[in-house]
Amino acid sequence: MLQIPWLSRHKKSAVDYPIRANRGKQLLATSFVLTWSLLLPYSAHAITEPQKTSSTTLPTENYRVKTVATGLNSPWSIVQLPNGTWLITERDGHIVIVKEESQSRTKLALQGLFVAGQGGLLDIVLASDYSESKTLFFTYAQGQLSANRLVVAKATFDGNSFSKPQVIYQVATDKGTPQHYAGRLLMLPDNTLLFSSGDGFDYREQAQIKTSQLGKLLRINLDGTIPNDNPFIEHQNQAAHAVFSLGHRNTQGLVYDYDSGQIVSHEHGPAGGDELNYISAGNNYGWPVITYGKDYSQARISPFTEYPGMQLPSVNWTPSIAPSGMAYYGKNQQSFASLQGQVLVTTLVDRKLYAVDLNDENFVQANVFPEVTGRLRDVVVTANGNVAVLTDGKAAELIVITAN
Repeated sequence: MLQIPWLSRHKKSAVDYPIRANRGKQLLATSFVLTWSLLLPYSAHAITEPQKTSSTTLPTENYRVKTVATGLNSPWSIVQLPNGTWLITERDGHIVIVKEESQSRTKLALQGLFVAGQGGLLDIVLASDYSESKTLFFTYAQGQLSANRLVVAKATFDGNSFSKPQVIYQVATDKGTPQHYAGRLLMLPDNTLLFSSGDGFDYREQAQIKTSQLGKLLRINLDGTIPNDNPFIEHQNQAAHAVFSLGHRNTQGLVYDYDSGQIVSHEHGPAGGDELNYISAGNNYGWPVITYGKDYSQARISPFTEYPGMQLPSVNWTPSIAPSGMAYYGKNQQSFASLQGQVLVTTLVDRKLYAVDLNDENFVQANVFPEVTGRLRDVVVTANGNVAVLTDGKAAELIVITAN
């Protein structure tokens, strides 16, 4: 059973108030949060230092780079089946199936799929018992421009075709923007699903409201019900029951470090302030009360980079690198032993693949596999220790790196 360090449950705070449907009232709520924060004593914690760049060339092993799929249309996520088949999501609702000698595309029957802005079909993960159940889980945007939301769905795949996906969970808070869905899925060791819900861009203050499901990490059972040990399960508002952590902007990376037993995430900041965080249940990660970033207009979002009761990032990327996918390279994986204990991070702005060393408290960072460049959307580590990278855009590719 996954051991989770809980905070005290249902502790009422000044930011624990109902969602306002009216946008003007939402802005008043933001002002209230910041005014309230000025009345509390200032934290004496040291400001998190940005990671340092390693001068060491990684990986130290020889390797080969091979393109295994081409012509992908705005792909978002990749997963490899036990038999070696690749499944690639495309935001318009297609799945690309890549076998050893073939590449095909099939359209999923996703109820209410909303493709606009950053919306569409997003992540895909295998059930832990996939070999027996053939079950996969997806996230996608559902609804229309005036009212849309992130949902989690499941389907089966028999090696050739998919069953009709069934929605098992809908984010309870609708929004009227096609941005910041987050949408990353993580299967936890206790066989629950953790997934990220973005702040909706124009609704950033809701990241601090427990009864809003925007700007959160949410945890559910595989049938869509709520685990009874979630941190806010005793809250009087049911929307808080699925909340695992709050104060997130747009979490795009979510992995489990099996060596240390910790959840690691990364998320997009605005102009600067991209973050890598260690996630604990019930914690508040600060957005938008604390941030190292500025608004895209260069206006100040908040006067705070730290605040009592809010977690500082372990890594702050300013200026932004725009982290997208993330994968953990375990200490038992041998193909690239020089990458053990590191997270691999794809980037959209820096156009590089980074390795961030979790073994080092300075979180030393290195650019790995420098031949792999461009807007990079996702990365996975395969069962045999190879590294697969998905590029972004209208003519994207799946690239696999293997050790010689």
